[in-house]
Amino acid sequence: MQITPVETAEHEEVYRVEDREAGLTGFIAVHSTRLGPAAGGLRMRVYRSDAEALDDVLRLSRGMTFKNAAAGLPLGGGKAVIMGDPARAKTPALLRAMGRAVDTLAGRYWTAEDMGMTTADMAVIAGETAFVAGLSGGDFASGDPSPVTARGVFNAVRCAVRHRLGRADLDGLTVAVQGLGNVGWHLAGLLHGDGARLIVTDIDAGRVARAVAEWSAEAIAEDMIYGAGADVFAPCAIGGILNARTIPDLRVAVVAGGANNQLATDEDGIRLQERGILYAPDFVANGGGIINVAAEILRVGNRAAWVAAKLTALDQTMEAILRAAAAEGTGPNAVAERIVAERMAAVAA
Repeated sequence: MQITPVETAEHEEVYRVEDREAGLTGFIAVHSTRLGPAAGGLRMRVYRSDAEALDDVLRLSRGMTFKNAAAGLPLGGGKAVIMGDPARAKTPALLRAMGRAVDTLAGRYWTAEDMGMTTADMAVIAGETAFVAGLSGGDFASGDPSPVTARGVFNAVRCAVRHRLGRADLDGLTVAVQGLGNVGWHLAGLLHGDGARLIVTDIDAGRVARAVAEWSAEAIAEDMIYGAGADVFAPCAIGGILNARTIPDLRVAVVAGGANNQLATDEDGIRLQERGILYAPDFVANGGGIINVAAEILRVGNRAAWVAAKLTALDQTMEAILRAAAAEGTGPNAVAERIVAERMAAVAA
């Protein structure tokens, strides 16, 4: 195996990992350990190049620093990615190789499942390193974080709707959900249960068909989701989808979803604000999953009560962000980043 350091200006540690025999090529990025060991999921997806994978892991690991700080967790930010199609290229040998790569960081980075990964995959990785969470078995096992992530996003949707539309629930409102993966699927179920009408899209036609059958959702083509008339747009797939090209097409009052790094640039937060669209900052909205995983990393005894309390605190943070943004006449993302910076500065002091 080859583990090669990558020089970056902002991150503490970045490595390119390769094991040709196992078919592994990927990256591990530790953005910050100021608040504690870096924690963030392992993602496997098709990337067009090393440069694209590196850019993704750098953005994702930075986002985890913000997410963990916003959730009040004693954890820093890190992320790992594997280049390849999880439906075709994922093998036990590849997963074990990635586990060995994670283990070389000696606990400075803890991994868990993310896009393209499952609890079963984490069990394979755990055979090579102790620094893995999101396991389905064990004294402190937290299991699949997706339902908890979805619950946090659902709470964020309701919070933003309350602020922007003055509604206490979602009954009769329309939510356009982009992506029906683990988080998006659970979120759609919660939205439906609260009375929302769903518009859905996903690269997996089978999941879309199932959503239509189970929830009477309206299916829409992937490239049409941005212009779908809805009250809420919930991005739950890849990042960077809110940008100069897509924002002008949006016909919604609220954006709140589970995807990481939804804003392509900071300026896109301003673009949303100028259009009168209330944005629930993604690294706050989707913090439920890492809260669930953190209980395992920190070996919390009464996990259910601890996670519930942290989710309540996360809701309160979102409420404070949206209130401050309204009072200051600024974008919620800028307020959220300021709160994170203040929390990190307080620890450093």
